[in-house]
Amino acid sequence: MSTTGSRQTLVRQWEMLKLLPTRAPGMTARDICQLLNDEGFNVSKRQVERDLEQLSQSFALVCNDKGKPYGWHWMAGAGADMPAISAAEALSLTMVEKVLKPLLPGTVLQSIAPRLNQAKDKLAKLQQSQAFGDWQNKVAYVPATLQQQAPHIDDEVLHNTQLALLHNQCLDVNYQPAGKPCKTYTLHPLGLVQRGVSTYLVATVDPYDDARLFALHRMQAAVLRDDKNITVPDGFTLKGYLLDGNLQFSDGVKLALKARINDNLAMHISETPLSDDQAIAASEQGKILTATVNDSWQLRWWIKSMGAQIEILEPAALRQDIASELAETLRAYQ
Repeated sequence: MSTTGSRQTLVRQWEMLKLLPTRAPGMTARDICQLLNDEGFNVSKRQVERDLEQLSQSFALVCNDKGKPYGWHWMAGAGADMPAISAAEALSLTMVEKVLKPLLPGTVLQSIAPRLNQAKDKLAKLQQSQAFGDWQNKVAYVPATLQQQAPHIDDEVLHNTQLALLHNQCLDVNYQPAGKPCKTYTLHPLGLVQRGVSTYLVATVDPYDDARLFALHRMQAAVLRDDKNITVPDGFTLKGYLLDGNLQFSDGVKLALKARINDNLAMHISETPLSDDQAIAASEQGKILTATVNDSWQLRWWIKSMGAQIEILEPAALRQDIASELAETLRAYQ
């Protein structure tokens, strides 16, 4: 084969590797052939099949032969080799994995597994040559809150939910609300949000137009509706939905918060403010915090978690609610 022919074969096969998906049922030789011809490669289906057989001997490729036509895809955690990365990039990716791993279900991390594995391979090779030392003991992640385990999300549910968002298609789901029987809904997906260790789908329920939250780990099944595209409520944006405090489990009501706080808490929230208009002033009884915040379940949880470091002064209704809950907590310990 000529040098030009070898180069063309190499380029074609590299494009094939990039086309292959990372999960079953994979892509058929016919579909790959069509895509390659669309990109300017003059290739037959039989040539594609020969290429795939040849490539499978050197790369982690799988032929899904459970039913015809056969589909080809990468093995779990593998993918087309990406451009080389530096040691600093590899270390950063390793740090990112340590941050994400406790938060995200394993099915979510699978999509970036090839890149993370490439970073690990890079660092492992550097360690063997003693150019980087014991890198595993030089990177750590410490959560700022009590760490919980991510709930399990069905792989097919996540995959179909992501496809529905990408292609603006509706989903038929079997959903298990907390403490209630399983229900069937037709959802119009609007956005996917990670809150702590839980993943939520923002969607409307056919035939209504108010956006609601659905925890992915409570979905027992999700099927794409090829015959039904989503309807987006007038004026809806995911950014606006979040700014309204919906993921803080809030009704959107704003509070003019005023509280007495100790020095430790004052130092902490001066670095990580509660709001843009937050102010901390000194007084004879300690430091006085003022801030405009959403009245939410998350706010009340935070206040109670601070214990004696904070005393709510205003609004009076919030002060009374917190006092009542703390008194009930104290009775439980007595």
